[in-house]
Amino acid sequence: MSGGTLVVGVTLWLGVAVLLRAFIVLPEACGAPASQELLASANEAQAWMQRAQLAGDGSGRYVYRYDVVNDDIPDDYNAVRHAGVTMALYQAAGRIDPSALAPADAALEWMIEQLHRRDGWAALLSPGGTRAKLGASALMLVALAERRLATADPRHDALMHELAAFLAVMQREDGGFDVAWDVRRGAADRTGVSRFFPGEAFWALALMHEAFPGEGWDARTRATGVYLTTLRDEQTDVAFPPLADQWTAYGLAEIAEWGLSEGEVAYARRLAGRFGLIVRNEAQRESSAWGNVVRGPDARASGHGTWIEALAALWRLSKADERLADLTPKIEQRLACASDILVARQRAVDRSGGLARPELVRGAWFIDGETRMDDQQHAFSGLLYAADALNGRTRREPLPPIAVPVAP
Repeated sequence: MSGGTLVVGVTLWLGVAVLLRAFIVLPEACGAPASQELLASANEAQAWMQRAQLAGDGSGRYVYRYDVVNDDIPDDYNAVRHAGVTMALYQAAGRIDPSALAPADAALEWMIEQLHRRDGWAALLSPGGTRAKLGASALMLVALAERRLATADPRHDALMHELAAFLAVMQREDGGFDVAWDVRRGAADRTGVSRFFPGEAFWALALMHEAFPGEGWDARTRATGVYLTTLRDEQTDVAFPPLADQWTAYGLAEIAEWGLSEGEVAYARRLAGRFGLIVRNEAQRESSAWGNVVRGPDARASGHGTWIEALAALWRLSKADERLADLTPKIEQRLACASDILVARQRAVDRSGGLARPELVRGAWFIDGETRMDDQQHAFSGLLYAADALNGRTRREPLPPIAVPVAP
């Protein structure tokens, strides 16, 4: 090989190395927070959700969005996210702040007023609408299951069965679900598609079986698990499967004690890799201004929180199923990294003063001057369960249940 050829070869390899370093193998910027730090951040997030309800219209609804730049609360709403925030407040009531029970119950009453009932089932309608989305009813059922776990109070058991019956009505033969019920037509919408609603229904049905074993909800849960791990990604045209769906991770962790199939274990392993890659990308984005250019802007807390939720659920699964035990340390590292980044982006107490509504700024996460109630919801749940993983706590449910007022 001539000297000139050698120089050209070395130059090319150096060029490739520089490109790899600049665009692909960026350094990661994240630390290893203590579990107490994560719980403190989660507590600020759930306190925001409580204050956001008090700042609402008194109906039990929350402030859906807040624009801190213009001090504006737009008049729009979303029943699916309302159910999700209420679910998170019931989690907070059972784990870190019993005072969250009262606002969660007020939010539950709002949902009860929005129910459409028919043939023994109940479905949550969008405000002023005539469509009952599958995801709204599924998350309302999860919220009620979380309330039951937190309080051991059976007063809403009949309503849980009504909502679960709606999920059963919406379930297809392949284990998937129709997307919504059209009240005007009195029929299911068989044309629309939601990638995430089936995962929400999966977890809801699993929790239903845990609360009421022997009623057959496990069979519906199993059918949903087969659909999610074999058909969903293809049917909904997921470009880079598996779909980054934390609800599926919650469901798989919930049914771990029932025994997972080899296909479900393999899918859980792919999910862990998917979420781990997403967190790595975010950590590389944090490492420098150049990383920001290459990797893009910050993720919303509502998205970032779901990554942590999923990894925490998969951590519990890896502790419950020895076939996934090798993933435990890797998941713990990604959980710590993702949580550290999220905590650092939260608006702190001393940065909320002098604003028009500091109660809607403190403890929140903002993107372009705006926060949304599900930003705090997903961040809260993620940080709560990430702290569990760092503490080695494999039990997700609260223990013991909190006391609740006796119904008159």
